[in-house]
Amino acid sequence: MREQAFEPIKIPDEVWEREQTREVLKRRDIPGLFELARKYAGASQARIGAATGISQGRISRYMRGLIQVTELEVYERIATGLGLPDHARTLFGVGATHTDAFDGADDHEQRQQHEELTARLDAAASIDSTMVAILNVDTNNLRLMDRKLGAVAIADKMRAQSNQVARALHHAVRPGIRAKLAHILAETASLAGWQAIDMCGLSDAWQHYERAKSAAREADDPAVLAYVSGEQAYVLADLGRPAEATELLQYVHATYRSRIPALTRTWLSAAEAELAAILGDEKTCRTALDQAATLLGDNGHDPAMPYISLNTAHLARWRGSCLLHFGDPDTAEDLRSALAGMDGTYNRAEAGTRCDLAHALLAAGEPEAALPHIHRAQQLATMTGSRRQRRRIEEVARLTKRALS
Repeated sequence: MREQAFEPIKIPDEVWEREQTREVLKRRDIPGLFELARKYAGASQARIGAATGISQGRISRYMRGLIQVTELEVYERIATGLGLPDHARTLFGVGATHTDAFDGADDHEQRQQHEELTARLDAAASIDSTMVAILNVDTNNLRLMDRKLGAVAIADKMRAQSNQVARALHHAVRPGIRAKLAHILAETASLAGWQAIDMCGLSDAWQHYERAKSAAREADDPAVLAYVSGEQAYVLADLGRPAEATELLQYVHATYRSRIPALTRTWLSAAEAELAAILGDEKTCRTALDQAATLLGDNGHDPAMPYISLNTAHLARWRGSCLLHFGDPDTAEDLRSALAGMDGTYNRAEAGTRCDLAHALLAAGEPEAALPHIHRAQQLATMTGSRRQRRRIEEVARLTKRALS
């Protein structure tokens, strides 16, 4: 008989009474548990994935011992998906379910919980590939609005999108849909993290990136995991911990180098260059910038990775910002080139570029030439509500005023 992927997994009761099974439970031996499901319930990896809400790819890696379960929530999902009875759940360390309910007058709360969970599972079950595509477009639209309008203008929309995707993922059962929803949540949480950095809410940013990384792992997407892990390094940098940020970026790059596209590696190299500049390491900075330029080549934006905006103009902006730290005479020209290549939709980025250009002109002894860029940068930072950029612009404006007095 053909296996039904969503049919509950039923392991015979006597199996749970065996001493060997008890040892598997005590050791939290996940491969051993999945083997019991295969042997006594005929459950394939796909069926185990459907029952536990874990992608088939991760089930395979668990069974081969390539990765370990570390989160209590995952142990809970495995226990529930494999139908562990209460005494087995206790040995497994997740606690009994107490599902002998609905017999007395005191079971009203349990009944409500049962009905609420059923309703949420039913709602999540209605999400198909078309709905996933809509949610994906919604996140991308938020990204486009953020570039132009900033975090404050779309704060309510961001919260609504994040909550909607998280709820859908939390109650989705089908592994394929879960993976797609996890990917969207990773991108959405990453965007929220960068917005929090821009608003100088570094604790919030850290939490958003932790959520993004967890979702990226469930999506089993090394490219987005590498990117959101790399972005998290900027929280450390803004906390005044650039050495730790550099260590994190280098670890991410070394770990995922062979499994991520060239565009992601380009972004990581440019980020490493920026942190090297902050640390005053000119050699490492220039080497990383050259590596980024080589990797980018004539390529640029990849529709498969809308969360990375990187082309020759953006890389010139990055290069100018980095080399500003070392008084490079070509910095102003790099930044002018970057401005010429921007399409007018990256208002927050333009504010930062004009701030850097003003700084470069000031360093070159041209404070009057810096003034128009400072004024425009102030307008753009105010428009987007960027506290991070406003702080930088205020410092350059103060230095320029002093130079002119």
